[in-house]
Amino acid sequence: MWIRLPTDCGQPTRAPDAQLEVLASQLRQDVEVLAGQIGSRSLLDGPQKLLQAAQYIEHRLEQLGYRLVRQEFTAWGHKVANLAVERTGTTRADQIVLVGAHYDTVPGSPGADDNATGVAALLAIADRLRSHQSSRTLRLVAFVNEEPPFFQTEAMGALVYAQQCRRNQEHITAMLSLESLGYYSERPGSQQYPMPFGWMAPNVGNFIAFISNGRSELLLRHIAALFAEAEAFPWGAAALPELVPGVAFSDHWAFWQQRYPAVMVTDTAMYRNPFYHTAQDSPETIDWQGLARVVRGLTTVVQKLVG
Repeated sequence: MWIRLPTDCGQPTRAPDAQLEVLASQLRQDVEVLAGQIGSRSLLDGPQKLLQAAQYIEHRLEQLGYRLVRQEFTAWGHKVANLAVERTGTTRADQIVLVGAHYDTVPGSPGADDNATGVAALLAIADRLRSHQSSRTLRLVAFVNEEPPFFQTEAMGALVYAQQCRRNQEHITAMLSLESLGYYSERPGSQQYPMPFGWMAPNVGNFIAFISNGRSELLLRHIAALFAEAEAFPWGAAALPELVPGVAFSDHWAFWQQRYPAVMVTDTAMYRNPFYHTAQDSPETIDWQGLARVVRGLTTVVQKLVG
């Protein structure tokens, strides 16, 4: 177990610049389409909105010049799909850095933070690295069916995908799960923690968290250090047992099952956001500047990981 408690980033926060404003606007546009125009994206609400979300993501990625690969499978009698694109590396093309985010929601929730922010971040990283030549292969995947009742079942999109990667004997050197990235607060008492960690950690929810299990601790430390170098934004990190509530609550869990190193990046979701898994998880609750700063830092992290 390793924990780096959230603290001030130690640098003065940079004032918003033109580049950050453009990024924030792009992120907002994608979140508002997914969570505002489309809304709840779950098979339990009917397959149509889930399909609309998939079509929007496909269109955005193809606009950026990527060739999209659909991994289709059947869940509850409906055809669903994971959506993947990649940029092949040069000298170490067999080594894959995979960044993923789920595009479904719980029934009845528009899912702005959970997880339209993660998908918007995925699209922004795809945009900013589309012309980047790297030694390793970069793969970006939008996963379906992360939320209950599919979570940690054979119909979970990330598990279907990770199992296929293992069958193909693919060498995934790092997996980043982008899970709820856009809710921040400076209010004392706005941050909670799973037992027994709350007594020693700050209670202000103004930071981004990097989470792994013990097997992925080295990757966790590396990613956190890269983020700290890239962006002046508060952060914390923890390598914890998977039984701690929340540690395995996203797509990275599926890659742990297949013995791949994986890290979740999150605003801590239910430990901070009062609108988590509710009908009030709407675009109006998102901190666009905070989200943009996190995504800018993550873009640099991914760029460094692929080489």
